[in-house]
Amino acid sequence: MAKTESAEEEGLGVTPLLPRLLASESRPNVVLVLSTLVAVAGSFVFGCAVGFSSPAQSGIIDDLGLSLAEYSLFGSILTIGAMLGAIVSGKIADLFARRGAMGFSELFGLVGWLAIIFGQNAWWLDIGRLLIGFGIGVLSYVVPVYVAEITPKNLRGAFTNVNQLMICCGVSVTYLVGAVIAWRPLAVIGMLASILQLLGLFFIPESPRWLAKSGRWKECEASLKLLRGENVNISEEASEIRGYTETLQQLSESNLIDLFQRKYAHSLIVGVGLMVLQQFGGVNAIAYYASSIFESAGFSGRIGTISMVFVQVPMTVVGVLLMDKSGRRPLLMISASGTCLACFLIGLSFLLQDLIQWKYCPVLALVGILVFTGSFSLGMGGIPWVLMSEIFPINLKGLAGSIVTVVNWFGSWIISYSFNFLMQWTSQGTFFIFASVCGLTVLFVAKLVPETKGRTLEEIQASMNSFTREE
Repeated sequence: MAKTESAEEEGLGVTPLLPRLLASESRPNVVLVLSTLVAVAGSFVFGCAVGFSSPAQSGIIDDLGLSLAEYSLFGSILTIGAMLGAIVSGKIADLFARRGAMGFSELFGLVGWLAIIFGQNAWWLDIGRLLIGFGIGVLSYVVPVYVAEITPKNLRGAFTNVNQLMICCGVSVTYLVGAVIAWRPLAVIGMLASILQLLGLFFIPESPRWLAKSGRWKECEASLKLLRGENVNISEEASEIRGYTETLQQLSESNLIDLFQRKYAHSLIVGVGLMVLQQFGGVNAIAYYASSIFESAGFSGRIGTISMVFVQVPMTVVGVLLMDKSGRRPLLMISASGTCLACFLIGLSFLLQDLIQWKYCPVLALVGILVFTGSFSLGMGGIPWVLMSEIFPINLKGLAGSIVTVVNWFGSWIISYSFNFLMQWTSQGTFFIFASVCGLTVLFVAKLVPETKGRTLEEIQASMNSFTREE
């Protein structure tokens, strides 16, 4: 009977249900792929900026006669700029739209890279680094938000996590190329990536959800049609976006106080909590201390860095491929468990070195760093940004995104600044603390983080934020 009905449907020209779903959801078209690639070009710039200071250190100090303290300021001022950019990132993304915000941030980045390329003293380099930091502070919020808002629910996780993949690629390319060329040509790589995104922004559509929020319904539907393809029926998705947006517009204009209402508590706890746990799990400490670990293990800094690249990029790719298959929560829990084990191994290596001076302690530390790099890249590096782009309603997304991004950069600064003091206090204790935070992350995810795989943004936000209920 089923075969007969199927044959009758085909004879009548009716597309069976499964192919219809595949046609409407599972196949990204050229415009969607291009739009995502243009957006994550900003993530590549992000990675180039983060990775630049390590290979450029000796060249800049030698060429410009900088002291170690002056170079430390140059390296760390990026984080200050990023915090400033993060503070205004939500407002900029709401005011200038998602494309406008990316273009605005890249103008700062472009000027910053030029200042570094042509700078002849520490002052110009610091100004350039600060401007680049401001730009990536905005990009770190707006890129995952834009990608999440343009992608269908079944592809959103993988596409949004390409943000983290491109950050890893930017860091890796800078490390590898920086090993063979001088620091000024190295800065050109970041500048070219900024130019590439600026040009690409003219050829991609605006976020349909931002257009809907602004009341531009015809443009919203046109953008959605471009992103889904001419042969795809967008009426259901457009109707859902319209209905959700109209409900939000019945509320008064949101301000910072609104974000701390009880009905948004779950989203805020998840968004801020994941960023705090991500940073206080020791990622920047591992990155900054890795070269010393490699040297103590008898490896050159160059070989050690390349080893991290060969672990980091493939594991990030695995995370992208698994994102919409296994879901966010399982990947987060596996990733956090791996970083917990890795920090424990590093702490154990320091402990054994102090107690019995075991000759394999450096190798144990090396294994720990590589396990941490791979585990972090699998989930904890990118998924908190994916969830940040999914769990907040669009009327509060700008404010909430700014707060979450500022928390992330502020946590990064705290760990970067305090790590050397912690190591002087107790090296093994420092990594055991990091291991404890990573273990806490597993419990946090298990108890509080929702699974967002296969759900539209509107479904996720309606389930977490009961804005339609009576107070």
